[in-house]
Amino acid sequence: MRRKASMSNFTSIESNCFPRILVALATYNEIENLPRLIEQIHTTLPEVEILVVDDNSPDGTGDWVLQTVQTEPYFHGIVRKDERGLGSAVLRAFQFAVDNNYDYLINLDADFSHPVDVAPKMIEEILKSQGNLDIIIGSRYTQGGRIVNWSLTRRIMSYGVNCYARIMLGLKTRDNSGSYRIYRVETLRALLQERLLSNGYSFFEETLFRLKRHGARMAEIPITFTDRQFGSSKINQKEAFRALIVIGRLGLSRLIRRR
Repeated sequence: MRRKASMSNFTSIESNCFPRILVALATYNEIENLPRLIEQIHTTLPEVEILVVDDNSPDGTGDWVLQTVQTEPYFHGIVRKDERGLGSAVLRAFQFAVDNNYDYLINLDADFSHPVDVAPKMIEEILKSQGNLDIIIGSRYTQGGRIVNWSLTRRIMSYGVNCYARIMLGLKTRDNSGSYRIYRVETLRALLQERLLSNGYSFFEETLFRLKRHGARMAEIPITFTDRQFGSSKINQKEAFRALIVIGRLGLSRLIRRR
């Protein structure tokens, strides 16, 4: 059953019913952030449902997820015992959205680096497109986007990876490594039929690359990305190197396909 839209959040949407939207978060050791973040998302977007896919975090995140499923009807949780990896966790969320017939899926990080208050704007923009957009990216690198509390080295690395992805994968979007996105769920069906190369941070570049090949239409809106205050980042030099390799392999496949 579809619910009426909250006009306090979406004053410019001319619709009698609100689409089914799932907000998805992949977690590992985020107990310091997750409860507060879920509360903020639910306060900002009371119409949506939330899914957390946790990789059996030893810090108690998974236990909190399973407890919250029992008390909050808008909340769904999956705690994976035998699987690991950011990419496969997000894919699990994609599959959940497809299987349960959601209209849109919003993916974001669980560490408060992505501003929740931009999500209503993302929803509004994709609905206003009337089917002409399949993905909207919350972008650090489009006009108006910015990054807070990153070192110069990390800024250079991130910007370089995104330029590399644009060149190798033929992407027009500027922030291809960020995970803050809204997808039209119907678009994800084709992606779920493919065998992806990446299970780590290059998953997000590969997702855009493959969806673009399926004809997905994309846009960006600016966000302010703020580095986490609690917990630790899961990315490291080894994972960054793997991302470069995967993007290179995808770029090579694109070149061969064109020829």
